[in-house]
Amino acid sequence: MTTPWQQRYSQRMKWMGSSIIRELLKLTEKPDIISFAGGLPAPEVFPVKEFEAATQQVLAEHGSRALQYGTTEGYGPLREYIVRRMSRYGIEAEPENVLITSGSQQALDLIGKILINPGDLILTEQPTYVGAIQAWRAYQAEFATVPIDDEGLRTDLLEEALCAGPKFMYILPNFQNPAGVTLSLKRRMKLLEIADRYGIPIIEDDPYGQLRYEGDHLPSLVALDAQKLNGRGVSGNGMGFFRGNVIYLSTFSKTLAPGLRLGWVVAPKEVIKRCVMGKQGMDLHTSTFVQMVAYEVIKDGFLDEHVRHIRRVYRERRDVMLAAMERYFPPEVHWTIPAGGLFLWITLPESLNTTQLLEKAVENKVAYVPGSAFDPAGDSLNTARLNFSNARPENIELGIKRLGQVFETAIQQGLTRETSPIVTDVQLLGVN
Repeated sequence: MTTPWQQRYSQRMKWMGSSIIRELLKLTEKPDIISFAGGLPAPEVFPVKEFEAATQQVLAEHGSRALQYGTTEGYGPLREYIVRRMSRYGIEAEPENVLITSGSQQALDLIGKILINPGDLILTEQPTYVGAIQAWRAYQAEFATVPIDDEGLRTDLLEEALCAGPKFMYILPNFQNPAGVTLSLKRRMKLLEIADRYGIPIIEDDPYGQLRYEGDHLPSLVALDAQKLNGRGVSGNGMGFFRGNVIYLSTFSKTLAPGLRLGWVVAPKEVIKRCVMGKQGMDLHTSTFVQMVAYEVIKDGFLDEHVRHIRRVYRERRDVMLAAMERYFPPEVHWTIPAGGLFLWITLPESLNTTQLLEKAVENKVAYVPGSAFDPAGDSLNTARLNFSNARPENIELGIKRLGQVFETAIQQGLTRETSPIVTDVQLLGVN
């Protein structure tokens, strides 16, 4: 039935689609389905008691301010806290370089809003975070991709892609979503050298950097870029530091709770000013109340202890999943071994289509996200992302066993790349 609204939608709607991950989460709400689909933190690690106490304290001591409108840039003490915390990882900034956003997804949308014109080319890793693709397709961006391997972005293939003239590069250097791989230090340096030579800025998205379970911390791209600038005699204060090529994004979603919807952008002050203009048209400001409560929880050092707890829980779950895959997956299936984060990436024989197999998996009470959702071109048909943070260890074991049976049957039957009725449109992109 035709409605008057169908003639009134903007042209932008042609570039938008529903979220495959959100649709899968609806599909897997049944309690007997074990889902590795969403990028969900474990709810049992949420600091509920601490937030309950902080909420009461904020309302008792600062209630009128907490429930009032606030500045678009964000709650001052929280921005100052972020600056102090980032300095521990070599990221030197001033509060004026920080904008609090309603989750890192809003940060991605703001990047699109202030930087992308219709037809602009954006360079991403292949695969890459589906939320970025979804956010920037709405601004009619085009995408070029460079493959990754176990050391992250293939910098040896980067220059050829840069010849197409992308407006910026979007990189997830730590425990990448969806593949779980980490960009090596050597490649970080090479990436920055090439970006500088071609004059192409980098958007560094780092939601998982604190969730490292083994190995040494690697400096962020933004910190390495600052070191390079200082080596040229450029001032290291807030403005001088951010004369570089890198804008940095992060979030509290993976270290405190995603329901807070608290993320941040670190950028040159002139970029922050434009992000502020864009954000004012979205939501005026991120919830003052939520910012103040979050700050009350973390201001006295709680976050360090809490992150250590999260690392223990997620490392155990990662190890359980990897061990179960060794036991139950056919030898033709390969996977990444993440040193941190929430995800790993599996690759099946090229003749198989994980979108098609998803229907079989759900019939066997287990779910994942097909890899084509993480490819701007909709390729990577024989791949999938698995999340290990949300399910309990006993369910991880059972779910991987079920998934192994699905893969074993598909390989034995020689199923081909036919399209499944579940997810057929590569525009259906997820946000987790």
